[in-house]
Amino acid sequence: MTVTRSRAVPPGPSGLALLPTLWKFGFDRLGLMTSAARTFGDAVRLAPEPKPFYFFNHPDHAKHVLADNSRNYHKGIGLVHARRALGDGLLTSEGELWRKQRRAIQPVFQAKRIAQQAGVVAEEGARFVDRLRATAAGQPVDVIEGLTDLTLGVLGRTLLDTDLSAYHSVGRSFEAMQDQAMFELATMSAVPMWAPLPKQVRFRRARRKLQRVVDRLVADRVARDGESVAGDDALSRLIQSTREESDPRVGRQRMRDELITLLLAGHETTASTLGWSLHLVDEHPEVREGLHAEAVEVLGDRLPTYEDLHRLRYTTMVVEEVMRLFPPVWMLSRKAQGPDTVAGYNVRAGADVLICPYTLHRHPAFWAQPERFDPGRFDPAHRPDRPRYAYLPFGAGPRFCVGNHLGMLEAVFVLALISRELRLTKVPGYRAVPEPMLSLRVRGGLPMHVHPVR
Repeated sequence: MTVTRSRAVPPGPSGLALLPTLWKFGFDRLGLMTSAARTFGDAVRLAPEPKPFYFFNHPDHAKHVLADNSRNYHKGIGLVHARRALGDGLLTSEGELWRKQRRAIQPVFQAKRIAQQAGVVAEEGARFVDRLRATAAGQPVDVIEGLTDLTLGVLGRTLLDTDLSAYHSVGRSFEAMQDQAMFELATMSAVPMWAPLPKQVRFRRARRKLQRVVDRLVADRVARDGESVAGDDALSRLIQSTREESDPRVGRQRMRDELITLLLAGHETTASTLGWSLHLVDEHPEVREGLHAEAVEVLGDRLPTYEDLHRLRYTTMVVEEVMRLFPPVWMLSRKAQGPDTVAGYNVRAGADVLICPYTLHRHPAFWAQPERFDPGRFDPAHRPDRPRYAYLPFGAGPRFCVGNHLGMLEAVFVLALISRELRLTKVPGYRAVPEPMLSLRVRGGLPMHVHPVR
């Protein structure tokens, strides 16, 4: 990024105005980011010295922080709280440990291997549609709960070579851990972990349960394959990788951290994207009709194959637009390791820096009528000359989401299968509210009525 001059600090709230800013960061992060960008522009100082906190909201800023100078920016605010839940997994680790973890897991997500898993994704999607169809007439169903089970099932079969159906309550355990992490962030960790508050008791129980689950997954794999464990799935590769640790205790803890992280990140973001897809499609009948027509034309009565992915063009456009409005990775926090200059402003070592895809995807300079749901903006034949870093649904730079191809494949296939067979309508009066956790979830679930269309 070309910088013509360096200024001291960006504009931002000061004096008494800092108090509502701090409150919003704890309890209304989306509102804070949105109002800050609207009030102060693309570069904002959210907190002053001695702990400066900057928010940058331009594609050039995102490119600089996340890609061009990424070595200077490690994971930032919220990391301590995330580590309590996830340990040092791929989402929270840094440096050589992160590079080792990335090398171990990367081959599992190669395009060729993901293509080979397309049939599994289609089968799981069809089973989900069958479960929805079996819903009692007139009774609403929480599709978020169902989507969580679906995406965990896909993750188990495609990445772990494991049936996770026996662990259907894992999703609720992850919800408890995220609730606690967000509570700690909101209260700035002012409440000690030993305090017997309901959220903290629930968190400790959930963490113990997830540790037992991953220990069982490892034990079952070793019992199945023997001590050699030489498969190409993520579980086998993680067992092999963590055995290289000189201290067995370190290896066991790293195994737990990486598997818990993979289970959470591998299902949460896709479930959230599909939840928002169903919400938005219900509010736009013309989009529903377009999805149904394409699914019938492309798929007929069969399940989708990998070759269908590029044929389901409209469905892909819908998913891309859903992720623009409700990006699965809604905030990217970083901490400057050394001094830098961003947007012409000095960023000192130790400063917290935020890039927020949620607001970047609504930037009026790059998105016409940014609040409007319009899948046509992703039509390959009519895409405007938009900066690459104006759209970051999976992050950017070296820490770009390793599972993006599987996530897109799953979202497109499942949405196509649902649209071909069913019409889902929200319970009258229900209002979908975004809840910024690890991903941008629908708060409290999404109750919908199921109507077969064929």
